[in-house]
Amino acid sequence: EVQLQASGGGLVQAGGSLRLSCATFGLTFEDYSIGWFRQAPGKEREYVACISLSESSTHYYAHSIKGRFTISGNNAKNTVLLQMNSLKSEDGAVYYCAAYWGSSCPEDQYEYDYWGQGTLVTVSS
Repeated sequence: EVQLQASGGGLVQAGGSLRLSCATFGLTFEDYSIGWFRQAPGKEREYVACISLSESSTHYYAHSIKGRFTISGNNAKNTVLLQMNSLKSEDGAVYYCAAYWGSSCPEDQYEYDYWGQGTLVTVSS
């Protein structure tokens, strides 16, 4: 059974940092891309970042977070991290990780095969 477990959310002041973790179980890590999405109250779920876990290890970022967030993969631990720096109030949302079978890191959430349960990030101004 494939499972994704997102963790690391919390309350942080604007300008601060958080590191989210997505632990994966039951999948062949290198065959997948892992994406992070977020959903704020009353808004659509949006693409944040993605990493292809194949040898290319390519990273993709949404324009709104580029330069502030960094995605990385630990193949030994089957875990993907999202380091979030210089947080803004508009970054507050529930963050989800998702797995896509393949290396192309699609921005469309409906392309993803498996989802974690979400972790809440609250940014106070």
